[in-house]
Amino acid sequence: MYVSHDTHALPDGHAHTNTPTPDHLLQLGLGFWASKTVLSAVELGLFTHLAKGSRSAVDIGVALRLHPRSTRDFLDALVALKLLTRTDGRYANAPDADLFLDKAKPSYVGGLLEMANNRLYRDWGSLSDALRTGQPQNMAKPGQSPFEVLYSNEEGLREFLQAMSGVSLGAARAMAEKFPWQDYRTVIDIGAAQGALPVQVALAHPHLRGGGFDLPAVGPIFDEYVASHGLQDRLRFYPGDFFEEACPTADVLVMGHILHDWNLPQKRALLSKCHDALPEGGCLIVYDAVIDDDRSQNAFGLLMSLNMLIETQGGFDYTGAQCSDWMRDAGFREVRVEPLVGPDSMIIGIK
Repeated sequence: MYVSHDTHALPDGHAHTNTPTPDHLLQLGLGFWASKTVLSAVELGLFTHLAKGSRSAVDIGVALRLHPRSTRDFLDALVALKLLTRTDGRYANAPDADLFLDKAKPSYVGGLLEMANNRLYRDWGSLSDALRTGQPQNMAKPGQSPFEVLYSNEEGLREFLQAMSGVSLGAARAMAEKFPWQDYRTVIDIGAAQGALPVQVALAHPHLRGGGFDLPAVGPIFDEYVASHGLQDRLRFYPGDFFEEACPTADVLVMGHILHDWNLPQKRALLSKCHDALPEGGCLIVYDAVIDDDRSQNAFGLLMSLNMLIETQGGFDYTGAQCSDWMRDAGFREVRVEPLVGPDSMIIGIK
């Protein structure tokens, strides 16, 4: 067992040797307790309910049909987790929960948590099997893409697309601010889902036009999301399969949280397709939870790569250096990596 040699003086003048404790290990190993508490709160609509105003435990229990035995422990656990506040026995959303977990707000990112609760939580229970076999552990049949399952019914498709908006919204807003959009006129998001990225960019830069490219089933949901932001005159949907058809052209093409879904030959093929679709001087932006080159800091990116192991046939996350090399091999120049927000970074290349 490792024992630290760091010491500090006690009031009686004696030195005390710091020894390791199991606290960190237990917090990690039992992290699913906190996770499932938050996921259930989202599932039950707690944060949306409390967005209307503070409530007592009894009122919340009645509204959400909670058993009296569970209500106070559930709510107080969320207070301790900093997602709720409690004043004079009344509970309210913490500011971040109110902004991002109220379904009525456009800033809602709970779609990702809904998908985690309904699907990923179950699939991650088989991580050990995935580590031993290298095979996905979801509901897809052997050799079947998970997207075939997700896109097979509208309810599952909507949940997935809302989840993609949730995971992309912060990066999209950061990209709208950090990238020199004034130098370009058109943008198309490859694998656009609902269209969170083109919507955020178009809202911030009124001169831009473009849209999103995705499978045909996504079209009505994309159009609905774009129209809800009043951008239907500037953003349109381009239907297609990026493995079967050429990508539409624009001054800037974006692939966000797409490249990590696929194996290396498929990653290279997508980058080449984007290069072919761009005009000379055009730009490709790839963004993901890019792993740091030392592979020791971006825990979210590394865990996301394990998620790709569980959910896809060959997907994996990657470092900035890896993606830069793939983009240069595809013909891009002036390739650079820039941080966005949280674990996400963007890799930019010019044709």
